Amino acid sequence: MGKINILDEHIANQIAAGEVVERPSSVVKELVENAIDAGSTRVDVAIEEGGLELIRVTDNGSGMDPDDCETAFFRHATSKIASTQDLFAIRTLGFRGEALPSIAAVSKVECLTAPDTSGLGCRFVIEGGTVRAKTEATAPRGTDIAVRELFYNTPARLKYMKTIQTELGHVTDYIYRLALAHPGIAFTLKHNGHTLVQTLGNGDLLQAIAAIYGTTVAKSMLPIRGETLDYRLDGYIAKPELTRANRGGISTVINGRYIRNYPMVQALLQGYHTLLPINRFPVAVLHVQMDPTLIDVNVHPAKLEVRFSKEAELMQLVEREVRETLGKQRLIPAASMPAAKRPQEAVVQEQLELYRPQAPQAQASAAAQPAGARMPGAAAPAER
Repeated sequence: MGKINILDEHIANQIAAGEVVERPSSVVKELVENAIDAGSTRVDVAIEEGGLELIRVTDNGSGMDPDDCETAFFRHATSKIASTQDLFAIRTLGFRGEALPSIAAVSKVECLTAPDTSGLGCRFVIEGGTVRAKTEATAPRGTDIAVRELFYNTPARLKYMKTIQTELGHVTDYIYRLALAHPGIAFTLKHNGHTLVQTLGNGDLLQAIAAIYGTTVAKSMLPIRGETLDYRLDGYIAKPELTRANRGGISTVINGRYIRNYPMVQALLQGYHTLLPINRFPVAVLHVQMDPTLIDVNVHPAKLEVRFSKEAELMQLVEREVRETLGKQRLIPAASMPAAKRPQEAVVQEQLELYRPQAPQAQASAAAQPAGARMPGAAAPAER
């Protein structure tokens, strides 16, 4: 008898979930990216206990009809690609069709969706990869997906989750990146009922930066724009006086997809050259648009890394535009002296004469008299 067996579909999904679903932030990433691909203009994310108890993503996108609602939870079921050629011109954030089945294999998922404004939608419930219910329901246009009890059937994965604050930090950070990558979408993030992130979604990147980093940072940002035959660069970079202790303030977006690219960050730092203090990093949001045939996004399970066809040309563009943008500015910050060290105006105290000066003849007479004698009618010192 042979030793090699074909894995069961349920086990295969759990194995795939280990690559796609690492922590609650991975679930948020996949669900929000699906909402963006659906053409949503508003995405609301609500989580509880760092995302381990509940992750709910609600959007106003195109939604799904009842047939697609069930098919979407099959492995490799996608509407993004149809042929081999589509892999070389990907314009969407998701395309492999592994997110929903991987999430459903390790949690309890309830999906409520409607493709139009008629109010007639579909409710689909799947637990641990097993379908529990599929019924008609009333729903607004869009999709509402709730993921409960993440990793409830894989206790080994649940044991290695970090604290609630750590997991919440990962979720918040990725919502920040998506809000900066898509300023035309209004994002809202709530944790245990408290609002943590809220953007306007009016398409103004500077206002999105202000909503995330604060108005002080937004006022210190400089617009950057550049273009070559293959790439178009725009975004904002901070003045050298505004720095961070790590690279967390740098966001690189390629065709609307947030990525981590070390060479691009190095090109940004080379543009600053010696204007940055040692071991300090700027705040920057760089958007790059290019032909999708020049980039390969299918090189990382979480699609956070990409491969460029003309990487050197892009790095030269980033470094050159950053250097020229900073060169046009007056980068000497205004000196602000502490109040305790500020020079104060000198105060001259007014002097008062306590004794009336004597007349010259009286002074001469007093000098001519012997010691101990006094003029007639003059009072003794004790009597004055």
